[in-house]
Amino acid sequence: MSDDGITSTYRETETERQLVVRSGGDEATVAQNIEGYAMLAVRDSDGTERERYYGFDMALDHVGELLGVAPHDIPVPDPAEDMGM
Repeated sequence: MSDDGITSTYRETETERQLVVRSGGDEATVAQNIEGYAMLAVRDSDGTERERYYGFDMALDHVGELLGVAPHDIPVPDPAEDMGM
């Protein structure tokens, strides 16, 4: 999913649900355990965990800060809309 140069991709691994957001060559990831009930981890381009949040909105705020974009401009694919507690 792409909007105004911001690309978001939802994917699932064996252990996590991930929303990967890219803008201007940088990347940030919001990750939650595969069961979907744990706190959200925000990771930077290097994969380093920066912070944990209960709410999806707060996690998107941090992603926006890391990427220099407005959080409301981040496109969220349907499967990721229920992330957070």
